[in-house]
Parts: sequence; C-alpha cells; structure tokens
Amino acid sequence: MEKNKLIGMFLTMALSVSMLAGCAGNSQTTDSNAEENQQETEQQTEDTANDDAAAANQLMIDLTGKYQQLWPVLLADDYKQVWLDDCAKIVGEENAETAADQLISSVTSDIYGKDAEGVYTNESFAFYCAFTNDMDTVEFDGENSVIKGYDKDGNELFSHKYDYVGLEESWGMYEFKSEDEDSGEFTYFFIAPDTSASTYHIEFRYGSDEDALKEYFSGEYGYWMASGISTECDQTMIENCIELFCTENLAEEN
Repeated sequence: MEKNKLIGMFLTMALSVSMLAGCAGNSQTTDSNAEENQQETEQQTEDTANDDAAAANQLMIDLTGKYQQLWPVLLADDYKQVWLDDCAKIVGEENAETAADQLISSVTSDIYGKDAEGVYTNESFAFYCAFTNDMDTVEFDGENSVIKGYDKDGNELFSHKYDYVGLEESWGMYEFKSEDEDSGEFTYFFIAPDTSASTYHIEFRYGSDEDALKEYFSGEYGYWMASGISTECDQTMIENCIELFCTENLAEEN
C-alpha cells in the first residue's frame, strides 16, 4: 500500500510539474506574441509618421509660388455665368441660381472666431475665408521651407522658416511651426493637401495657438479657413476651381 501511495504521489507531482510547465510555456508564448504585436504597432506608427513627414515636405515644395485671396477672384462678375452653368449641370437650370447663392454664402461669412460662436449652429453655419492679420498675399518657398506674407501694398509682413511638426488628423491639415521666436500670429501654419495642380486653390489656417487652431467651430479661429489661388492663375484655372467647388458640394446633395 505504501508503495502504491508513493507512486501515486510521484505521478501527481509529475503531472503538476507538467501542467505548470505547460502554463509557463503558454504564458511565455502570450508574452512573446504581445511583444511582437507591440513592436509591429510601433513600427507601423513610425512608418506612418515618416510618410506624413515626407508628404508634408512634398506639399511645401508643390506650393512654391505666391497666392492671393481666392473668393474675390472666383466671385468676379466675369464668372457669374460660370457659377450658374456649373450648378445647372447638377441641380437643373431652375435651381441653379439658388444653389449658387447657397454655395457662395457658405464661404463668404464676414465673421469668425468668438463673434461667430453665438450666431452659427452645427446645422447652419458659414466660413470666413479671407486672409487675416493684414496679410493680402502669401508666398511659399518650398525648397527652403520658408513662408512669407505681404500686405496690400506689397510690404513684407513676415518671413520665417517652418518645420513640419505633425498631422492634424480630423481635417487632414499638415502642421508647420516657425523656427523663429516671437512669430506672433504667423507662428503656426496648418495647410490642407491642396495645390494649384490638384484642386486649383489652397486652404490653410495660421495663428499663435496650436491647440486653438485645431478647433474649427469654436475659439478665436473658429469658422475660419483662409483660401487662396495663385497670383498667376488664368481663366482656365479659375473656371476649373469653380466647377470643382460646385461638383464637390452639390453632388453630395443630389
């Protein structure tokens, strides 16, 4: 009997050790898989960040040139019929004028920031799309990552070299920060991936407060998106820009 008990005890101990070894092995495998997953995630994050940085650098190069404010150009009397024709293609001639008026009013607000917060709602709002802080034209030197601004008389307001600092993901804006201290309201530029070659215009935001610039419907920069077009634009570029704006905004509703 004693011998059988001893054998039973040894078998139980061996089984326990075997089970413990199996658990330890499973634990090691789980830990190894978790570590591999973490490394893979970190690598993907790093790759994405590198891709974003490369895209931001290319965008700055593609933007090289000087830009004026967009809407005074597109809303010139010479292009009234272009607006009506482009809208008519989508909503019909009987609705073209109403559609054009609605589109234009959505980007020609005369208020933004704190002044707009008590006026607009999530369902009904418009954007102020002019340049601010006395800037009349903006110039990009992509090769040197320099952005310059000029007033209506052509006087230089600022000239800074900018570094890419990240991607604002909610609107897909590339963030750039001035290398110079005391850059004031031209410290940060948030730039959309638009170019003269792709969308015939550009869109951007700038200011001194990075966090505030990330708020599109509140704060001092709320309901504002600066929009520009090349100072060398021709009739074709202008008409293409109007057509794109009408198509993108009206096609979704029809």
